[in-house]
Amino acid sequence: MDLQLAGKRVLVTGASRGIGLAIVRAFQREGALVTATARRSTPELEATGAAFVPADLATADGPRHLVDAVLAVDPRIDVLVNNAGGGEMPQEGFGDPLNGGDEVWAYGFALNFESAVRTTRAALPSLLEARGAVVNISSDSARRPGAEPLPYSVAKAALNAFTRQLAERMAPAGVRINAVSPSVTRTPQITAEDGYVARVADNVGVDHETLVAALPKETGMLTETLIDPAEIARAVLLLASPTMPNAIGVNLSVDAGSTKIV
Repeated sequence: MDLQLAGKRVLVTGASRGIGLAIVRAFQREGALVTATARRSTPELEATGAAFVPADLATADGPRHLVDAVLAVDPRIDVLVNNAGGGEMPQEGFGDPLNGGDEVWAYGFALNFESAVRTTRAALPSLLEARGAVVNISSDSARRPGAEPLPYSVAKAALNAFTRQLAERMAPAGVRINAVSPSVTRTPQITAEDGYVARVADNVGVDHETLVAALPKETGMLTETLIDPAEIARAVLLLASPTMPNAIGVNLSVDAGSTKIV
C-alpha cells in the first residue's frame, strides 16, 4: 500500500529510542524526510541518518526553539509526531498515593502534555500551509483505572482531550489531529536495567525480569506479550497518511485489549 508519505517533511519528538526511534525508521522506509529530536541523540538514532535537533521539550521555550531550528533548514512541516514523554517518577513518589509533590506533577504534565501543546502551537502555521497532520502518542493508562504513575496517566488523559478538541477546530482548515494509545511496549523504560520498571521492581522487592513478564497480563493485555514499537509506528503512519483524509480526532488503541470500555 502506498501511504503517499514519500517526500513529506516529518518532525518526530522523543525520537532517540523506543517508540520514537521506530517511528523515525518507519517514515524513512516510506520515503519521508525526517527530523528527529530528543534531549540527546543515541547511536541507534544516528544510524538512521535522520536530521537531529537537540531540545528539552519539558521547558517552556524548548518547543519554540526546536520548531524555529527545524524551519530554518526547511520551511515546511507536513507531519508532526508528538512522542516525547515518559512515566518516570522520583524516588520520593513511590508509596505516595498521589505519586509525589508539586514538582513531580509539574514535570509530568510539562513532558507528557504541555510539550505536545507547545510544539503543536509552534508548528501550526507550517502545518496549516501544508494541510498536514499531527499524531500524538498517548497511552492506554489514560483510560485504565489504577494505572501508574498517576501524574503520567492523568497527563495522557489531558492529551487525549486536547487531541479531540483540537481536531474539531483544525479540521476545517485541513489539518488532521489524531492520537495513538499503546499499552505496555518493549522500550528501554520497560526492559532496561536502569529503566522505570527496574526501579519499581527494586522498590517492591521483585525481580525485574519477573515484573516485566507479568506486566502484560497485569494490565489486561489479552496477548500477554509486550508490544513491538514497530507496531505503534505502523499505526502512526496510517493516521499521518494523506490516504486517510477522514481519520480526524481518532484515538487508535494498540493495546491488546487492555482498555475495557466500549
